[in-house]
Amino acid sequence: MTAHQEPGPWPEGQRPASGEPGSADNPLKITDPRAMRALAHPARIAILAHLVIEGPATATDCAEFALLSPSACSYHLRALARFGFVEEAPASAADGRHRPWRARVTALEFSDNPDDSVAVRTAGRMLKESVQASVDEVRTQYYDRQAEYPPAWRAAAGERLDVLHVTPAELANLRSRLADLISGYRRLDKAERPPDSRRVQALFEFTPWFPPDEFRPAGVRPDGVRPDGIPPDGIPPDGVPPDGSS
Repeated sequence: MTAHQEPGPWPEGQRPASGEPGSADNPLKITDPRAMRALAHPARIAILAHLVIEGPATATDCAEFALLSPSACSYHLRALARFGFVEEAPASAADGRHRPWRARVTALEFSDNPDDSVAVRTAGRMLKESVQASVDEVRTQYYDRQAEYPPAWRAAAGERLDVLHVTPAELANLRSRLADLISGYRRLDKAERPPDSRRVQALFEFTPWFPPDEFRPAGVRPDGVRPDGIPPDGIPPDGVPPDGSS
């Protein structure tokens, strides 16, 4: 499903149910480069995250944490709405003068397949870099003021670097188990949050620490072309099979 398709609808004020596209356990996969580029703006990432975590908010509410004017936030909200990321939530309005918005998706993922078109890969890279910048900003803000946090929070927070030796199946299983473990602490419903709980950014990254050449047969180029010049599909540039048959 692409992000500009309808990922709902769901009842007013509710998030996608478990298992539905866009829910935390079934992220909505974005394949449309236009949607990726629309979301790649730092302010839109921040606004969507705020609506997911804190619930419906007006453009004026969004302006307070996005550090933008209400009119600028209104513009970004409409841009997100064009691709189905958010929608207006009139039932959440305090009165007729307010126009709150709500997130239509809780979780997203985007394609990073090397076989995708150049447009998709470029837009995906742009979105990935914007998301990473947002993650880094939260980390930097914490470390800049780390000494001001209570000892219990400083002791509980932090990073851990390790090395694993796993098979692809084991790594996939580990990711799934970690996702299951932390899902119980996501608590997007404010009623489920303990009084002394606070928002914490959680990031799990597993990066292959070996060159891809280890899986390539000797003499085969990175693009898959064999030593005899035959490409991965087995059809030579001149269209004539190596044995001369037709």
